[in-house]
Amino acid sequence: MRSFFVSKRIVLAMLVVVAALSANRLRAEPPEPETRRVEHREGPIPEPAAPVDREQLDAAIKRGVDFLLRDQNENGSWGSATRTKGLNIYAPVPGAHHAFRDATTSLCVSALIESQDDRREVREAIDRGEAFLLENLPSLRRATGDAIYNVWGHAFSLQALARLHALRAGDSERQKQIVAAAQQQVDLLGRYASVDGGWGYYDFRYQTKQPSSSSISFTSATGIIALFEAREIGVEVPQSLLDKAVAAIQRQRKPDNSYAYGEYLKMRPMLGINRPGGSLGRSQACNLALRRAGDDTISEDVLRVWLNRLFARNGWLSIGRKRPIPHESHFQVAGYFYYYGHFYAALCIDELPESDRPPFRDLMAQTLLPLQEKDGSWWDYPLYAYHQPYGTSFAVMSLVRCRP
Repeated sequence: MRSFFVSKRIVLAMLVVVAALSANRLRAEPPEPETRRVEHREGPIPEPAAPVDREQLDAAIKRGVDFLLRDQNENGSWGSATRTKGLNIYAPVPGAHHAFRDATTSLCVSALIESQDDRREVREAIDRGEAFLLENLPSLRRATGDAIYNVWGHAFSLQALARLHALRAGDSERQKQIVAAAQQQVDLLGRYASVDGGWGYYDFRYQTKQPSSSSISFTSATGIIALFEAREIGVEVPQSLLDKAVAAIQRQRKPDNSYAYGEYLKMRPMLGINRPGGSLGRSQACNLALRRAGDDTISEDVLRVWLNRLFARNGWLSIGRKRPIPHESHFQVAGYFYYYGHFYAALCIDELPESDRPPFRDLMAQTLLPLQEKDGSWWDYPLYAYHQPYGTSFAVMSLVRCRP
């Protein structure tokens, strides 16, 4: 018994010493607010890219536009439910394909407008795409209780409608029609927002009237950016809708500005998909969304670090490109992150001072130009028959921003 008590006293004494040392260390080195965010200003630096040849750049954009012209459906839309491989993602008919089609058509209309290609056939394709959107967007809803792909259609259509509004300057009646259509899409985004705030595209929890889905970081970022664009053309956007979506992204944000894939994974921060290599295609959109929402911690330094990461570590993102199974690549990267991530990176470049943009523009152009297919398209993930038009649209809009 005596030896037991002696041993117990020794153990207790050791614990007191360890606790005291820990307390002294904490008192001697108090955590500074910036200490948690030092990684924002660090990261890999890519090799500089050669300046892009303007003629080569314009020719690639034109080939992309020509592909979109050839690929447009007779009714003015882009994409279809044609099977492209034996394994396809869950897409209950017909609602999932309404969402894919409306989202893809919105991206194509945006890309044709941004291309500034003034050929008659381009203007006519925009007109047909606009007519399709104005007719079909009002009926876009969730496919089933668990498939909420429609949020992509609502968000990307807002971006297309904002560009159409600018294109129709001088035609007040057409602009009123566009604003009314955009207002409805904002209302629908509010209806399908998750109870967590932000947006998810699956609801595997309870399939409630208001989705109980986990907020997905990059889906929410897409929605936020689109809502700010809608506000710029006079659409009323509830501040509470934005605030809840911003809070959802902030909860998924890590100190180095990589973001959890979704809120359901935020307690597993070192899971591959939540690490910088897995966040390469998401951080650009999430950083931009928070910055536009007024989060002053998303500084130009943060944007530069993540643009550098994207191009220095582009291989991690590119390895997943064209793989038929989502998340089967390193860091659980899915192919559909690729051109999406580069498009929002191009928007981040536009946030920098003009003098800082040329090196990143060259990196963007030299990354995307070699990936153009022989038919003029770009694609990253086989998705029925939507992948070529959406990939081409993202690539064209990224390359347009590489023009001096």
